[in-house]
Amino acid sequence: MSLKESCRVDLHIHSCLSPCAHLLNTPGNIIKRAVKLGLDCIAITDHNTAGNIPIALELAKGTGVNLIPAMEVETREEVHVLCYFPTLEALLAWDSIVKEHLPDLDNNEEFFGHQLLTDYTDQYIAKEGRLLAVATGLSLSDTVSAVTKLGGIAVPAHVDRPTNSILSQLGFIPRDVEIRILELSSNRAIDDYLRTHPELDSYLFLQGSDSHYLTDIGKCGGGDGFNLGGELGRLMSRFLEKNFF
Repeated sequence: MSLKESCRVDLHIHSCLSPCAHLLNTPGNIIKRAVKLGLDCIAITDHNTAGNIPIALELAKGTGVNLIPAMEVETREEVHVLCYFPTLEALLAWDSIVKEHLPDLDNNEEFFGHQLLTDYTDQYIAKEGRLLAVATGLSLSDTVSAVTKLGGIAVPAHVDRPTNSILSQLGFIPRDVEIRILELSSNRAIDDYLRTHPELDSYLFLQGSDSHYLTDIGKCGGGDGFNLGGELGRLMSRFLEKNFF
């Protein structure tokens, strides 16, 4: 692919392994939707698990869609953090750490929803029995530090929301934690948000759909995907297999 100044992405998508996601949000269906929308890059960011990512990476091969190994972790403070990695190996190492700090609670499917693993044919093959939609024992500082040491980048999710955001839970962004990028909800304009939060203008902003349904994939950045370019694009370029920048 020739170099271009930006690429269209959706870096916050949940598969059927997240208990809050629709059953049709299988890795294969997510990738097909991304292809249909013409997205260059996506990330499946399931809650506290990377269980469906190895399959998703295989299914994405040859489709023209770049898939970043990723996860959305919930810290001890109940802050949601998007974690992006340059390799599957790094993500799986992080997944092992998260598993060690995940409470040993059974998933109540009737209350939380199904947590489904899929195979290479995109069929359900197993259920994750341990509840994923819960805070881990990892602090925000521990999370960012561990992700960074593994070569990844940690991005506090949906910072504008009244729950599970770094601002709702802590009230501020700690200066001693290595955070350069913040994610804003898909229904908010970044410029408008910064007018009311000028103290955050030193951060780079990303938007993802946080889609739990196939029809919501790509609904970020004011159109079919967030336009990843400029300084943000260069910072994220090491996570992309294709040379966009």
